[in-house]
Amino acid sequence: MRPCFVTHALLIVTVILSPATATAQSENDATGDVYPPLWDLAPENLLDFLVKDNKIVINAWNYQERLGVYKNLLNSSAKYFTAFGSQNFGNILWGLPLQHGWQFRTGRLADPSSVTSCGYEDGDLLCISVRSWWSCMNYYLAVIPFLGAVEAGLFGQLQYEIEILPPEERRADFCYSVADCRSRMPKLMDKWKAYFEYLLSTEHKAVSPAAFSSFKLDDALHLMWRAHVASIAYALPKFRDSLKYLSDPEANFGEDWANAVDFIAATHFSTALQNTNNFQAFLPQRMLIEGDALPSISDFSPQQNRVLLSMRALHKTNQLTGGFLLKLWEKAMSTEAGRKMGRKLIEDLGSSQEFDLVGIYNDFKLMFDSAQFLEKKQSQH
Repeated sequence: MRPCFVTHALLIVTVILSPATATAQSENDATGDVYPPLWDLAPENLLDFLVKDNKIVINAWNYQERLGVYKNLLNSSAKYFTAFGSQNFGNILWGLPLQHGWQFRTGRLADPSSVTSCGYEDGDLLCISVRSWWSCMNYYLAVIPFLGAVEAGLFGQLQYEIEILPPEERRADFCYSVADCRSRMPKLMDKWKAYFEYLLSTEHKAVSPAAFSSFKLDDALHLMWRAHVASIAYALPKFRDSLKYLSDPEANFGEDWANAVDFIAATHFSTALQNTNNFQAFLPQRMLIEGDALPSISDFSPQQNRVLLSMRALHKTNQLTGGFLLKLWEKAMSTEAGRKMGRKLIEDLGSSQEFDLVGIYNDFKLMFDSAQFLEKKQSQH
């Protein structure tokens, strides 16, 4: 493989990870809309869900109840993040409900086949369709983390068992309790459980509430992102057939987004509230339709067009290299210094109006050369 091709491919990575954070910050500040839609109405305590036959019953196919799953996770893990900002804004789990809120707001949770009125204003607006590729993928980033947290003991000793209601279709593609998920996907459950056990382990060491900051945020991000990408990797082949309900541009975007998450995860990007809002400010505000041609979608901003085009190029390049591009990126991000440099690169790109390609090249070459040097040094021992 020619070095110039690899270098060009790596430049694509830096473009995708730079959605003009400064502009996004000002937009969020202006609207005050930093929470997912209907956040205040979501159940904030496990006992706010239906309790029936000595079980807490959760309908994960209702937007408000799935949002409540996230709200309970955020509330119960808040004490571990007091050192990282007020009002639990520094909690790195914010990325999950905010992404879910974006999916709801943009119509991505509704029935894309239009066979039912699930998710539409003239039907059941809060209904989450099992025919939606986005909603099925999100199930593995909502219910599985939640049940992993239950198993880890984040909610303490529960009085009742947790039961998740099944959808009307594709029941075999999901699991519905701690025991059920543990038997079907033990490795995935282990990864989410490990993240919450890490948080809980800091509590045992703490002598006061202020001591909860004893854990390293980078370690927590590593465990969280490891579980996050594992959820996507598990669900992606399972729901590939659901892409048929989407337009070609939307289906491509869905797969491009899933691919981009691997690159984002490698930087240990902080998914705190404001960071996540900044990052997804330039994701498409509606479903993509036939005829949407990048980078010239007329009702999308230049930044949105750029981000979508960059995701497409990133995915295509990674495919053409047989995943080698991702391996290069992960190698460069394999040290704390490398990840810091990677995040700094993202911030610099996002806050500048012009791309300094020479600077990008030099920065990334330094990261990649450092990773190669460390790998060579480790192999000598």
